[in-house]
Amino acid sequence: MSNLMRVLLYTPLFAIACQSAPKIPNDRVAVFILAGQSNMEGQAVVDLAGDDYNQGKGTLVTLLRDPAQAAKFPQLRAADGTFRSRDDVWVRYQREHGPLLAGKLGLGYSVYGDLHHFGPELQFGHVLGDALERPVLLIKTAWGGKDLYRDFRPPSASGTQGAYYTRMLADIKAALAALPQEFPGYHGQGYELAGFVWYQGWNDGCDPEHAVPEYETNLVHLIHDVRHDLNAPNLPVVVGELTGPWVIAPGTWDTLRKAQCAATKRTEFAGNVAFVMTHDFVRLPAESPNESHGHHEFGNAETYLLVGNALGQAMLDLLPATAR
Repeated sequence: MSNLMRVLLYTPLFAIACQSAPKIPNDRVAVFILAGQSNMEGQAVVDLAGDDYNQGKGTLVTLLRDPAQAAKFPQLRAADGTFRSRDDVWVRYQREHGPLLAGKLGLGYSVYGDLHHFGPELQFGHVLGDALERPVLLIKTAWGGKDLYRDFRPPSASGTQGAYYTRMLADIKAALAALPQEFPGYHGQGYELAGFVWYQGWNDGCDPEHAVPEYETNLVHLIHDVRHDLNAPNLPVVVGELTGPWVIAPGTWDTLRKAQCAATKRTEFAGNVAFVMTHDFVRLPAESPNESHGHHEFGNAETYLLVGNALGQAMLDLLPATAR
């Protein structure tokens, strides 16, 4: 039997099909919007220790000292042990107070503007960067202590449009307009709005009388309005479950989580909106750097990495083949 015959007989049919259908090149920048409140701002602790940070328990540095954990996130560190940045994934985050943060994906794109914290964008960016064969831009647009009921209230909901809905749209448009100036890897190839991630809910959960009953419909309005205002009618949307403080009014938080899930299951969102359960990623306060910060997932680095990973994988599942 010839070598060619052996290859044909023992090569799976799906492999032959894949080889015969090469991808159409697409080098437009894939733009993903990461929106929400303080959880999205980024509260995971990298390397702080001492009494104020529970002696460093649950920080990123402590997590990666465990070889088993380090093996789960090999992309975070270079061979010499330093934390990596990557040229093919960029981040832009305009904080409410402080200068703009813009550059290569790595540590430091948090509300604090330092290298001691990070948010879901870190692992989310690695997941999308590894999977996509083109540049990626993450636009973070998030503010702590903001609810969907008032602050992010979408225009199609009854009542006054939220000031932070307006600011969110302004952030996105400013980032897109600044691509040529802020990112050296951009050479005029164009961009594509590829996905929207919503990770929010704490402040609505604090208002069980008004905000929680409206959350499902307000989230539905938000998805429709973002798509309309960005002229992206089929924009993939991923909603991350509120992890939140299960010890405070657990019934209220469960109701809000169910509302988040129900909004994503509406018939009109079939195939392009996903809900990501995240509560199993929360670690105990005693194992975390910020023991009293249940609203920030206790600042636990593993939690934020797992959340970012799950959001990224869910986004990949929604992307059409042409978006790769």
